[in-house]
Amino acid sequence: MSKTQLLNPSQQLILIVDPYSTGCMVAQEISKRGYPTMAIWTKGFSDEMKTHVPISCRDLAYVDELQDELHWTLDDLIRAIHQAKGRAARKIGKTDDYYTIAGCIAGGEAGVDMADSLSEKLGVLSNGTKGDFANRRDKRVQQDLVRGAGLRAVRQACGEKFEDVEEFLNKEQFPVVLKPTDSAGSDGVKLCHSFEQAKEHFHHLLTVEAVNGGYNTQVLCQEFLKGNEYVVDHVSRNGVHKTMMVWVYDKRPRNGSQFVYFGMLPIDPNSEEAKVLIPYTRGVLDALGMKHGPSHGEIIITNDGPCLVEMNCRAHGGDGNWTPLARALTGSYCQVDVTAHAYLDEEDFLKIPDVPPSPLKAHGLEINLVSYSKGKVKSMPGFDIIKKLPSFVFLSPATSIGSEVKYTIDLITSPGCCVLMNSDEAVLKKDVEFIRYLEEINGLFLYETKGESLARPNVNTFGLGSLPSGKKSHHRRGSTLDRPGLLRIMSQDRPELRMGFGLRKRMTTVDASREVVVVTDPYSTGCLIVKEVQSRGYKVIALWTRGFSDEMKMHVPLSCGKMNYFAEVNEAEDVGETIRQLYKVAGKFRIVACIAGGEAGVDAADVLSERLLVRTNGAQGVFANRRDKKVQQELLKAAGMRSVRQAAGTEWNDTVETFLKNETYPVVLKPTDSAGSDGVKLCHNFEEAKEHFHALFEIEAVNGGYNSEVLCQEFLRGKEYVVDTVSRDGDHKTCAVWVYDKRPANGAAFVYFGMVPIDTSTQEAKLLINYCNRALDALELKNGPSHAEIILTASGPCLVEMNCRAQGGDGNWQQLAQALTGGYSQVEASVDAYLDKKAFSVLPKIPPSPAKAFGQEVILVSYAEGEVVATPGYEVIKKLESFVYLETGVATGSHVEHTVDLVTSVGSVILLHQDEGVVQNDIATIRELEKSNKLFDFAKSSVMMTAASTLNFQNLSLSNAMSM
Repeated sequence: MSKTQLLNPSQQLILIVDPYSTGCMVAQEISKRGYPTMAIWTKGFSDEMKTHVPISCRDLAYVDELQDELHWTLDDLIRAIHQAKGRAARKIGKTDDYYTIAGCIAGGEAGVDMADSLSEKLGVLSNGTKGDFANRRDKRVQQDLVRGAGLRAVRQACGEKFEDVEEFLNKEQFPVVLKPTDSAGSDGVKLCHSFEQAKEHFHHLLTVEAVNGGYNTQVLCQEFLKGNEYVVDHVSRNGVHKTMMVWVYDKRPRNGSQFVYFGMLPIDPNSEEAKVLIPYTRGVLDALGMKHGPSHGEIIITNDGPCLVEMNCRAHGGDGNWTPLARALTGSYCQVDVTAHAYLDEEDFLKIPDVPPSPLKAHGLEINLVSYSKGKVKSMPGFDIIKKLPSFVFLSPATSIGSEVKYTIDLITSPGCCVLMNSDEAVLKKDVEFIRYLEEINGLFLYETKGESLARPNVNTFGLGSLPSGKKSHHRRGSTLDRPGLLRIMSQDRPELRMGFGLRKRMTTVDASREVVVVTDPYSTGCLIVKEVQSRGYKVIALWTRGFSDEMKMHVPLSCGKMNYFAEVNEAEDVGETIRQLYKVAGKFRIVACIAGGEAGVDAADVLSERLLVRTNGAQGVFANRRDKKVQQELLKAAGMRSVRQAAGTEWNDTVETFLKNETYPVVLKPTDSAGSDGVKLCHNFEEAKEHFHALFEIEAVNGGYNSEVLCQEFLRGKEYVVDTVSRDGDHKTCAVWVYDKRPANGAAFVYFGMVPIDTSTQEAKLLINYCNRALDALELKNGPSHAEIILTASGPCLVEMNCRAQGGDGNWQQLAQALTGGYSQVEASVDAYLDKKAFSVLPKIPPSPAKAFGQEVILVSYAEGEVVATPGYEVIKKLESFVYLETGVATGSHVEHTVDLVTSVGSVILLHQDEGVVQNDIATIRELEKSNKLFDFAKSSVMMTAASTLNFQNLSLSNAMSM
């Protein structure tokens, strides 16, 4: 019978040195058995860390707490301990010798050395401090002792100054790991990818305070071990080591980080890994002279066997969240319980099996939650759902309402952890899959709302065009005329692109070479129209409207090369003067058409074509403002068509305020005459809407000038489509019907993943085409190209807006459209409408069904961020069987962000093939490249390597816990 069993437990005092995290659970377990405990706080241990108490231990009480003063020696501390235990005895009416010190246990990493020294001096169970074992917590000493015992150890160098490790860093293969020699768990541990990073972190570690207080005196540099990482928990007494549990970390690449912890899974003790890990770990404990108490070894199984990362001479951390799971897995006990056995009852300790049972008694794991979004937390509905799962045991959030959630790239940015357990492995698996699904759909949190951009694919989507002065590209890419940061790759060997069509030199007069076409504001797809016109023998005059910026004039698709015009004219103050200038530069050439080359040129094209007596949509009455989005909806409503509820104003007025107070949120705010998605925003409450309303009058529009009126509209729910049409004298020919592939990603609800063609024989296409043609009639759009953005709501199609010009996006879709129809796109049809009546008349009313090929535009999405050093994904995409075209502004040196809208998308790919299966397989390949972050290689920064076993997810002090 042990000495501790001979005395009344209530008189046997157990000292706990630096009790925090799981150390509090050890103290509580000892207290439950009737033993009083005293907390000893080591020198430099911070007051904040003292409050780090798990919620389950909030009622933990000590007979006394004692701070080791800076000027005290070990003997001074021991005298103070005896005085403290005397005071504690007197408080309960006992004599000073009532308590006998029966044990001394480390309650946390910083307390290990002191616990060894005190226990040795007090004559209780001790690991001792003799010889090399005086510094067994030193990670360099650990590796030296392990190597001395003939076990696999890490290559390393250690020093107080950089010169001590410089030779090692010059010879060792990067990356390397740098850490303080005596840090707590992962405190200061960093993976460095270059000599410069290692040198910087070395000096940093010597200047920052450690997490437990005090400053680092030495820095350890070690090889980076590659392989699965395990944690082996033991409890020892008199050199007898009992394996409590073997765990493996589930680490995966996510959000641009290579090592994101997804959880910690138990390993069966009869598994091949465990059979290697357990004897190795016990050999390490012997090498370190660890004869008594809890420990948890972090070990990686490398190609040449298990290798110690570090041995933590204390209980497994993480606030002990794993303890209920461990008890279920073993059937009755965990490391906390057996630690109490080891110090208080040798017989009970010896009854514990040497290893956990096989098979384990339950199925379970610890899940580290992963966030694919960021924002300020408004509520946490996902956490409530997790608590209702059949396997739920425990949830430890690392966030709360009002806190900021970030993309998870390491354990520090994990929003929490939970423990799942079930006797039915199938039920457990379903619950794990459901949590992972919640994460992927960003269902863990609701964030405080903010104005959300509703940008649609346009000329500036991928940083491909020149932005107006003052506008910034999120990806920091070049966007000049030469556009050095733009990469454009096109397949030159695709049969779908050699179907007998191409540039058609068709004339509408006896001598088209003596005729001229005016194109207003030709940019983006407008440049393709210019090139098509010129290919048919016509001269082109570019008419630049007032306020159209010089930078936008340079927005020319690379497929067009350098633009050459017969003449260029700037719009005059009045129409008459502009007409005179056009006639003057045209000279002997006859002006036969006036076409809008871009959004800002639509109004001018209508007015000028009417005055030039060429084909026109006219500009009389209400139709003078048909580009005004408010007017569009009013005209549709007057025609008895489904239209958007709305209100507009040139200033904040009662009409706008009443609408915004009564309309269901969210609502859409946009300038009435913007280009595409310029200034369009989804606002979730009255305050956001009012703020954006006023902001739109203060910012410059993308095409130049300032907004004069703001439109507030209902938010339409449903799939969004684009219908491309070309008209001549009210005869509407549908050129293509597309649907936007929009999905939630990276915390954003509407991320564009692509634009997919719709078969014109489908019911949705029939509804859309009919609605679009009626809308064109209502707007009296009788001539030229248009593309309608339409949402198919529960009550039928509803116009978002009618763009009275060709579809934009630099015309990247042109070749795909040509292949789908078998020979034409909106570009060629537009020129036919103005210049070739016969060619237009033979165009089909709708594209053929089925389409002549299969394909779509794939918009590239980034799930990571950083500085790009290589683009390996491009090479994979170029080799895809259906690859036609890649356009991106992301190249080496670009900074990529998580894609949350079109501005942060990273490129566009056109896929096209005769076999639909090939296209689908290639799409899947691209999506896998995105999801696994293989589109880009990013500059490697030094990465903090936080071990899951040491991280405490709850940001808890006792005061925080009490307020929860």
